[in-house]
Amino acid sequence: MREGLVPAVLGTAVAASGAALRSKFPAAGWGILGFGLAHIVLGAIDLVEHRR
Repeated sequence: MREGLVPAVLGTAVAASGAALRSKFPAAGWGILGFGLAHIVLGAIDLVEHRR
């Protein structure tokens, strides 16, 4: 499995759950969404960095 794929996929799931929570718990939803987006970015950096 390519390095960086797991954090990117996990970040997508976390970002989606954060987006779903924004309507009920705005502050927590934005925070979780931010963590998810950070994982997506870091996973994408790993994917690009270790491209063969």
